[in-house]
Amino acid sequence: MVMASPASRQVRRRARVAPRARSAEDWWWDRLAPSGSGYHLLPSDSMLLVLSEPGPARSRAQRRAARRTPRQPPPGRAAAKPKATLRPDPAPSPEEGPDAGWGDRIPLEILVQIFGLLVAADGPMPFLGRAARVCRRWQEAASQPALWHTVTLSSPLAGRPAKGGVKAEKKLLASLEWLMPNRFSQLQRLTLIHWKSQVHPVLKLVGESCPRLTFLKLSGCHGVTADALVMLAKACCQLHSLDLQHSMVESTAVVSFLEEAGSRMRKLWLTYSSQTTAILGALLGSCCPQLQVLEVSSGINRNSIPLQLPVEALQKGCPQLQVLRLLNLMWLPKPLGRGVAPGPGFPSLEELCLASSTCNFVSNEVLGRLLHASPNLRLLDLRGCARITPAGLQDLPCRELEQLHLGLYGTSDRLTLAKEGSPLLTQKWCHTLRELDLSGQGFSEKDLEQALAAFLSTPGGSHPALCSLNLRGTRVTPSTVSSVISSCPGLLYLNLESCRCLPRGLKRAYRGLEEVQWCLEQLLTSPLPS
Repeated sequence: MVMASPASRQVRRRARVAPRARSAEDWWWDRLAPSGSGYHLLPSDSMLLVLSEPGPARSRAQRRAARRTPRQPPPGRAAAKPKATLRPDPAPSPEEGPDAGWGDRIPLEILVQIFGLLVAADGPMPFLGRAARVCRRWQEAASQPALWHTVTLSSPLAGRPAKGGVKAEKKLLASLEWLMPNRFSQLQRLTLIHWKSQVHPVLKLVGESCPRLTFLKLSGCHGVTADALVMLAKACCQLHSLDLQHSMVESTAVVSFLEEAGSRMRKLWLTYSSQTTAILGALLGSCCPQLQVLEVSSGINRNSIPLQLPVEALQKGCPQLQVLRLLNLMWLPKPLGRGVAPGPGFPSLEELCLASSTCNFVSNEVLGRLLHASPNLRLLDLRGCARITPAGLQDLPCRELEQLHLGLYGTSDRLTLAKEGSPLLTQKWCHTLRELDLSGQGFSEKDLEQALAAFLSTPGGSHPALCSLNLRGTRVTPSTVSSVISSCPGLLYLNLESCRCLPRGLKRAYRGLEEVQWCLEQLLTSPLPS
């Protein structure tokens, strides 16, 4: 009598389970494939292998058991053996395999909450698309529009000619015509990447199917027209954030959008070009009085034409501004005439970023015009602003600064840097500073010692809040570094690269508490450099 092995019985039991019938949604997910930043269409030249009613995949143990089973010899080569009588299969036990119906017994509300945790961590795609193909209950849970609140859609143009890319965009647009009304009714944040020809139809679908949209990002997109943006502003009454960085958009289209939706706009991201002046003119005209975040950065091709910014007019046009970033720009403020009173300032400003890789025209006088009425400033990024001095920073009205970045990268060799004044910075903000960047500055050893000594004693006897310190390329000494590490137990990042006064082998960046403490041990035991 030939006994059937447990593995073979498990295979037969799985084979008797009928596969879930394919739905219309499966056809749409077959046409979509995950990409690095979203979903795109499968290549037209890819092959699709269709199997009729495929059974469930076997585990590795089952495949090994099948290979070990002796094969029956062909007829005529061996004597015929009596046919074995198989006993009926016993009832399955919990130890032999998982229950096939466990997924159907989970309440739909609980399953949606579990999916929501995964979506919050990694986004809805590709997880929801794959989960919808597991079983009917998972499909019902993954179809809840509340889970589709943030979506990124990238066009499949990598490695394709322009003609093929247009065809692929049209196919993906056909898929979106079903997905948007069925899944995106509660969409809040949408990002389109590298769309070249079908931006207008996509934005039209968004306006028809996504009334709750609040954030739209167009990255590397072409053909964005004024009609499309104005239509979207009228259809999505909750849209208050627009990111157009690295996209080719006419200034007239942006101005028309701001005229329609400017009263509710909160955040705006732009790439500087010759058309930026017209957009800034609309902002200066108070078309966005509630604007809180404004960022203007240079594109890949750096523009050599300086941006002239009327500081006082911007303060009047955007009085609620909380974040102002002018990144890697060659800009200069419009001169303030004689006898002209200073502007109202930015009373709500919390972050000012003027970082640049080259020399700029930011001076103490310009910084005072920007921040003379900003007591709530928390982050000040002046990397590359070599004209700013500690004396100019000491006069600022902000008392609770948490992040101060004064690093000079690649510009200090051509400038005469200040050798004194760093204690003015640390003595003013040592009780609140969490991040301090002095890389490339020319302060002397004694000056740095006095500046970092401010962290040794804080008001009330509490430990300093400093957790990141960048001293790259400075003249800091081993004793000064040891004192800072000892007095700042929360220090998690310390950059000592190119510090000429430190011993060899210790001139590097330290990340994490263990590495910082190791640096302290080495400094205490290593001989002083000669």
